[in-house]
Amino acid sequence: MEIHAVLLHDERPWGGYTIVDAGEGFQVKRIEVKPGSRLSYQKHARRAEHWFVVRGLARVTLDGREFDLQPGEAVDIPVGAAHRVENPGAENMVFIEIQRGDYLGEDDIERLQDDYGRIPGQQSSDGSATSGA
Repeated sequence: MEIHAVLLHDERPWGGYTIVDAGEGFQVKRIEVKPGSRLSYQKHARRAEHWFVVRGLARVTLDGREFDLQPGEAVDIPVGAAHRVENPGAENMVFIEIQRGDYLGEDDIERLQDDYGRIPGQQSSDGSATSGA
């Protein structure tokens, strides 16, 4: 029996995530999104994702199409698909993300739009230009 004890937590401007399990070719995260916040509109070149909503309403944008997911509903994000999730609710929204692919590093992100100024030369939502850090 193989036991994984990962539990790495990272805070982000939109909320945070905890890696709850990882192994060759997969990673599982518990992601919490603050009310009124959203993640970058982004793509991944080397991984697909499966999102399963467990609390709150998730507003998903997938290749330009927007739709809502309730607790118990899920969506698959194919490799290379533009995607984002946001929390239109008044309480934290939580979903489980399962990543599958040959590389799962945080640097496999092509940000297309970001509210927090993490794209070089793009203005953040407060109007200031950023270096992308």
